[in-house]
Parts: sequence; structure tokens; C-alpha cells
Amino acid sequence: MEAALINSITFRDFKKGEMVHHAERVCTTSCFILQGMLRVYYLKDGREVSEYFCAEGEWTNSPRSFTQQQLDIYYIDAIEDTKVCCIQVQDLVYLFNNFPEMERYARLSMGTLLGHLLERVTSQRFTTAHEKYAHFCQAYHNIHHRIPLGMVASYLGITQETLSRIRAVK
Repeated sequence: MEAALINSITFRDFKKGEMVHHAERVCTTSCFILQGMLRVYYLKDGREVSEYFCAEGEWTNSPRSFTQQQLDIYYIDAIEDTKVCCIQVQDLVYLFNNFPEMERYARLSMGTLLGHLLERVTSQRFTTAHEKYAHFCQAYHNIHHRIPLGMVASYLGITQETLSRIRAVK
């Protein structure tokens, strides 16, 4: 399995601000972040809305586009200079079909992601702006200080001014 995995991986570097995935393309690659940070976002009325952030030790892609091989709404860009190793969807399918431990790893990873997303939905629907920010800091405890405040505000669904007031109280 290890040899098949190694042969499937390519390495890429992205500069801060560089586009990793564009919503007008089908996502065929999943990236494991070795160093740096990526943001997944969509456009709403011409404004960027941050959906989630990924840093060292995490995989990222445009989930629906990657798994269903169709267009969706998500863009991915580099918040910092970022080094990743990438795997193509067809190589991942091969690994899943031939190595059950790979499929198990993917199921566990997806379960973790689903848990985070459900927590976020609950936080967005049932909490105050202060509570949303506290939840954000807890969910992203290792990296929240590296994310630009405008991106944090869009993730929380509040203005940057409101975020500044909340941070001043903390």
C-alpha cells in the first residue's frame, strides 16, 4: 500500500493569495497540507464568504465537486505560502478499492469533518455573535490567530466592525 500511495502523490507550492481551486472547474485533486493554510470559500453577491479553513496535517478539496466530479460553488485559495501533497481522485479510488485501510481512514476523516460542520451549523443558527466567535476560536484554536480578520468575519457572518468590538471585550 505504501508504495502505491507514494506513487500517487505529487507535491505543490502555492504562494499567499494564489488560487488552488476555482469553482468553474471540477475538483480532481485533494491536497494534504504540509505547511501553511488554505481557505475554502464561495461568492455571494460578489463577496467572498469563508466556509472553512485548513492548515498543517489536514486534507482539503471542494468536497461535493471532488466526490461527485461535478461543478459546485467552492473556491480554495492560499492564506499563507503553502506546501501540499496532492492526490488525484482516480488514484484515490484505486487506493480505496485495493487497500481497505485507506477507505477506513477516509471514513474516519469524513466523520470528523461532518462533526465540525454540524457544530458550525448549530453555532450559526443558535448563538450570539460573541458565542460564534468563541466557538470559532475553540474550533480553530491552533490557527485562528493566523487568519485575516476579514475572513474570520465572513466565516462568522458578521461585519468586521462587529468582530473588532467582540475582540475588544475579550
